[in-house]
Amino acid sequence: MAETTNDDVKALSFEAALNQLEEIVGKLESGKAPLAESIAIYERGEALKAHCETLLRTAEARIEKITLSRDGKPTGTEPLDA
Repeated sequence: MAETTNDDVKALSFEAALNQLEEIVGKLESGKAPLAESIAIYERGEALKAHCETLLRTAEARIEKITLSRDGKPTGTEPLDA
Protein backbone atom coordinates (compact mmCIF):
# COMPACT_ATOMS: atom_id res chain seq x y z
CA MET A 1 0.00 0.00 0.00
CA ALA A 2 1.45 3.37 -0.97
CA GLU A 3 1.93 5.88 1.80
CA THR A 4 -0.42 8.85 1.51
CA THR A 5 0.13 12.36 2.77
CA ASN A 6 -3.55 13.27 3.06
CA ASP A 7 -2.85 16.62 1.39
CA ASP A 8 -6.11 16.29 -0.55
CA VAL A 9 -8.12 16.55 2.67
CA LYS A 10 -7.77 20.34 2.72
CA ALA A 11 -9.67 20.63 -0.58
CA LEU A 12 -12.69 18.65 0.65
CA SER A 13 -15.97 20.25 1.62
CA PHE A 14 -17.18 19.67 5.17
CA GLU A 15 -19.79 17.18 3.96
CA ALA A 16 -17.32 15.19 1.86
CA ALA A 17 -14.79 15.06 4.69
CA LEU A 18 -17.45 13.99 7.19
CA ASN A 19 -18.68 11.23 4.85
CA GLN A 20 -15.15 9.89 4.46
CA LEU A 21 -14.63 10.07 8.21
CA GLU A 22 -17.82 8.07 8.81
CA GLU A 23 -16.63 5.42 6.33
CA ILE A 24 -13.29 5.18 8.11
CA VAL A 25 -14.93 4.78 11.50
CA GLY A 26 -17.07 1.98 10.08
CA LYS A 27 -14.03 0.17 8.66
CA LEU A 28 -12.09 0.49 11.90
CA GLU A 29 -15.05 -0.63 14.01
CA SER A 30 -15.55 -3.70 11.82
CA GLY A 31 -12.04 -4.89 12.65
CA LYS A 32 -11.72 -6.45 9.20
CA ALA A 33 -8.98 -4.17 7.84
CA PRO A 34 -5.39 -5.44 8.01
CA LEU A 35 -3.14 -3.66 10.50
CA ALA A 36 -1.23 -1.60 7.91
CA GLU A 37 -4.48 -0.43 6.33
CA SER A 38 -5.99 0.32 9.73
CA ILE A 39 -3.04 2.56 10.58
CA ALA A 40 -3.24 4.38 7.25
CA ILE A 41 -6.98 4.98 7.44
CA TYR A 42 -6.70 6.02 11.10
CA GLU A 43 -4.14 8.66 10.07
CA ARG A 44 -6.46 9.83 7.30
CA GLY A 45 -9.29 9.94 9.81
CA GLU A 46 -7.24 12.21 12.05
CA ALA A 47 -6.57 14.55 9.11
CA LEU A 48 -10.26 14.56 8.19
CA LYS A 49 -11.28 15.26 11.80
CA ALA A 50 -8.89 18.21 12.05
CA HIS A 51 -10.15 19.58 8.72
CA CYS A 52 -13.79 19.30 9.83
CA GLU A 53 -12.99 21.08 13.10
CA THR A 54 -11.28 23.91 11.21
CA LEU A 55 -14.22 24.31 8.85
CA LEU A 56 -16.66 24.35 11.77
CA ARG A 57 -14.66 27.01 13.64
CA THR A 58 -14.58 29.12 10.47
CA ALA A 59 -18.34 28.74 9.99
CA GLU A 60 -19.05 29.60 13.62
CA ALA A 61 -16.96 32.75 13.32
CA ARG A 62 -19.11 33.88 10.38
CA ILE A 63 -22.47 33.33 12.05
CA GLU A 64 -24.13 36.52 13.17
CA LYS A 65 -27.42 37.21 14.81
CA ILE A 66 -29.80 39.88 13.64
CA THR A 67 -30.42 42.66 16.14
CA LEU A 68 -33.89 44.14 16.41
CA SER A 69 -35.16 47.48 17.62
CA ARG A 70 -37.85 47.68 20.31
CA ASP A 71 -40.53 47.65 17.64
CA GLY A 72 -39.10 44.46 16.11
CA LYS A 73 -37.43 45.96 13.06
CA PRO A 74 -33.95 44.74 12.08
CA THR A 75 -31.25 47.22 13.02
CA GLY A 76 -28.12 45.30 12.06
CA THR A 77 -26.10 42.27 13.10
CA GLU A 78 -23.67 41.33 15.83
CA PRO A 79 -21.52 38.27 16.48
CA LEU A 80 -23.56 35.34 17.75
CA ASP A 81 -21.46 34.87 20.89
CA ALA A 82 -21.06 38.55 21.78
